Amino acid sequence: MSKKLEKTQVLVLGAGPGGYAAAFKAADLGLQVTLVDTEANPGGVCLYKGCIPSKALLHVARVINEAKEASEFGLSFSSPKIDLQKLKAWKEEVVGKLTAGLSMLSKQRKINFIQGRGDLIDPHQLLIQGTDGEESILPFEYCILATGSRPFIPPHLALESLHLWNSSKALALEEVPSKLLVVGGGYIGLELGSVYAALGSQVHVVEMLDTLLASVDRDLIRPLARRLENTFHSIRLKTKVVSIVEKGTGLTIVLEDAEGKQSEEDFDKVLIAVGRKPNSSGIGLRACGILKDEKDFIKVDAERRTNLPHIFAIGDVAGEPMLAHKATHEGIVAAEVIAGEKVIFDPRCIPAVVFTDPEVAWCGLTETDAKKQNLEVKVSRFPWTASGRALSLGRSEGMTKIICDAATEQVLGVGIVGVGAGDLISEGVLAIEMGTTASDLKLSIHPHPTLSETLMEAAEGISGTSLHVYKPKRG
Repeated sequence: MSKKLEKTQVLVLGAGPGGYAAAFKAADLGLQVTLVDTEANPGGVCLYKGCIPSKALLHVARVINEAKEASEFGLSFSSPKIDLQKLKAWKEEVVGKLTAGLSMLSKQRKINFIQGRGDLIDPHQLLIQGTDGEESILPFEYCILATGSRPFIPPHLALESLHLWNSSKALALEEVPSKLLVVGGGYIGLELGSVYAALGSQVHVVEMLDTLLASVDRDLIRPLARRLENTFHSIRLKTKVVSIVEKGTGLTIVLEDAEGKQSEEDFDKVLIAVGRKPNSSGIGLRACGILKDEKDFIKVDAERRTNLPHIFAIGDVAGEPMLAHKATHEGIVAAEVIAGEKVIFDPRCIPAVVFTDPEVAWCGLTETDAKKQNLEVKVSRFPWTASGRALSLGRSEGMTKIICDAATEQVLGVGIVGVGAGDLISEGVLAIEMGTTASDLKLSIHPHPTLSETLMEAAEGISGTSLHVYKPKRG
């Protein structure tokens, strides 16, 4: 028989970047909060099996590659000796420190944290299955659903095999395969493929579409694609996986190119990285009458309310983009709405970063979308070959671009490809959110020599001039 728990004012189901942010904010606003998650500490997929461990391993990959490339500066290092178990322990130590820190912050806020799996049984009660097998029922006044997402495996590629990986299995770092196939040329496939290539795998990438990172402007992709041609053994675009069959100590894959020609190849491991799907099933939505859209995302309004006003949904389960920082801000909004504040989730832009080497980052309007919408825009590109800082780093392949309204020169979009692009893009986000013009960026003095100067120089280019790029006058 299920044990009845004391009623909570705010229930948060899921303790990822959206869920724990919602719980922390609600507690800070004086609300009584219960946070439920399957893990022992807050953090969610992002911290345990996503953003954080992948970035730790990408840092290692970059160190390995920089050591190899140091010969260009007159420095020579012996080939790195990789202790896989020590590397894995370091990655898990990073995760452990962060999750322990979140647990401490949760306790300091007097949040009731319960480890278990939650399932709504009616609009005001949650059934919790604890890790010890015991069941309890938690009544609540308000609920914030933050159940996240999981890797998507196409049905025709689903196979029970130790040789078939999703992103979570790849991040477990159990072994470094000799020959790895990455299915999917999106950010997950390229990031994890880069890690294993640096660790010594022969990495092959296949992508159905005619480009990597399909949502990104082509000019931002080119510098990355050129570098990845040397990082990966092969990149095959307009190629799909027809079938996967287990064979001995690996997998046999049938591939089909754009002309319909099929080929067969063996791999030690195959990583399926074709996207993620929301965790909107198995949590009791139907029992409560909570509505979903055609992609299985929970429908929400600007306050992040579902069709039941006391139940909210945030993060991956509530729609794209599936990004941790978007979930965090949604969680804060939901908590503030419950506390009675008049707020909505209405960002002008949400930045995105691909943490490959070089990184690719963008925010706001893309040039591709501007063309599709027939918008009159001005576009300025500043090549990093003209950046003193980029040259001093030996990484001049980058580029910074700014997209502005043609009439007002208000900044509508920013794109950056290059080392540290993810750290540089925030200035673009602020520019868009504040409605600044290219002149505002141009007149803001940037420190020299830095990569941030490339934003100032790109802004100068909107008016036709840039100190370090000569453009002859027409006419």
